[in-house]
Amino acid sequence: MTFEAGIELYKTGKFEEALSIFNQLISKLPDNPELLIYRGRILSRMGKTEDALLDFDRIVELDPYNTNYISDRAVVLHLLKKDEEALVEFDRAANLDPKNPYRYSSRAYFKDRIGDLKGSIEDYEKAIELDPEDAVSFNNKGLVEEKLGYKERSKKSFEKADDLVGYKPNSQETPPAPKAEQTQEPSAEMKKEEKLTTNFYFKTLGSLFKDPKARQEFKNFLKGFFSKK
Repeated sequence: MTFEAGIELYKTGKFEEALSIFNQLISKLPDNPELLIYRGRILSRMGKTEDALLDFDRIVELDPYNTNYISDRAVVLHLLKKDEEALVEFDRAANLDPKNPYRYSSRAYFKDRIGDLKGSIEDYEKAIELDPEDAVSFNNKGLVEEKLGYKERSKKSFEKADDLVGYKPNSQETPPAPKAEQTQEPSAEMKKEEKLTTNFYFKTLGSLFKDPKARQEFKNFLKGFFSKK
């Protein structure tokens, strides 16, 4: 069995079969971070988050300054309701990679989930400061502002997000998708693979700018995102 075969099984949701392949591969290369990260993701999808954390712990030991690994580990900690530890890891990723807007938008998403709405807005604003054309952060900031009852601020954030992707509410044209998040991926294979964790939900963002009802659907998606893992 090959790495590529395991990835294909993982992508198609055949987690038991994928796990079997990665277990075999890791038995031969126990300290390969790329193998460990995929097994950790598979275990997380299977609900075996304690086992997944062991893999992410090892990954970060092997490459302690890789902010992608740190961020992924933070999400696993969040899945385990270890939010204080998760926040430490999100902070560490941001401190190590302070010019990367994704570090702030991912932490903002986490803060939104744990109820730190004002902290979430602050992080989205930092992400926007670093990347003023990030429609995703404008849109998500609008969602948080809406939760806080900041109607005018929320409206402006949504309008800015719409403007950045060329969406006009009364237009029948299909807008372009928002720009992709830019991260420093450790390998070509990982560049092709969407993040299973905090970055996964960005896949749904295109619809936000095509359908006025999609924002509410997206809110519901965010509520259930981690429970589906």
